[in-house]
Amino acid sequence: MKKINLFLLIFGFLSLIIILFLSLPIVKLFYDVGFEKLLETFQDKEVYSSIYLTFKVSFYAVLFVIFTGIPLGYLIARYDFKGKIILESIIDIPVMVPHTAAGIALLMMFQKGFLDINIVDTTTGIMIAMMFLSSPFLINGAKEGFRKVDIKYEYAARTLGANHFQLFFSVVLPSARNEIVNGALMMWSRGIGEFGAVVIISYHPMVAPILIYDRFNSYGLNYSAPVAAMMIFVSMIVFLSIRSWNNVK
Repeated sequence: MKKINLFLLIFGFLSLIIILFLSLPIVKLFYDVGFEKLLETFQDKEVYSSIYLTFKVSFYAVLFVIFTGIPLGYLIARYDFKGKIILESIIDIPVMVPHTAAGIALLMMFQKGFLDINIVDTTTGIMIAMMFLSSPFLINGAKEGFRKVDIKYEYAARTLGANHFQLFFSVVLPSARNEIVNGALMMWSRGIGEFGAVVIISYHPMVAPILIYDRFNSYGLNYSAPVAAMMIFVSMIVFLSIRSWNNVK
């Protein structure tokens, strides 16, 4: 009889606890809502318009940080300079602060600061709120990806005559691709789920988290649960597809 590995048994049991904790609420939600109600909700114009807006605006936020945050991640990963620790702390601040406080800070910055740009009840305001609170995931993902790239490959490419841009786009960026894609996914998903800062800045047009909250406050659990289930269903399909593509490539 094969001897039972006590270590694996204990760790497997502890892992099962957290897996059940993470999955059972979602399973229960889908079970209670049912397929017919889910299909009916999918045909609700307000619901799919809100979900589309949520995914679209969060995606635009990711695109902006791809062009600005990836270079920042590379500089932090490859160079040492004064104030580097402070800079990394600044990047992580949005993850730590209460999201409603972040919304207030953004309002003060754009509405009463030197920028004087109206972001209240605009898609621009929604994107700014999402981007402020979710960008650390992409920046840090890129940073860790670049740190894993063996610098010997960069030296080899330089000896072959590659300039800095050729080196970055042909050697460094492809080598750190998985971490960057995962960071972008984390940022996108964090933006999609953002509520606290968005509700301060822009209640309308309604993104999906605010629509769920609005229906819960107005009509109760039975009316908001199908919207929550639809949002989770669409999110799972999108992110599983992208993760699968990233692992195959």
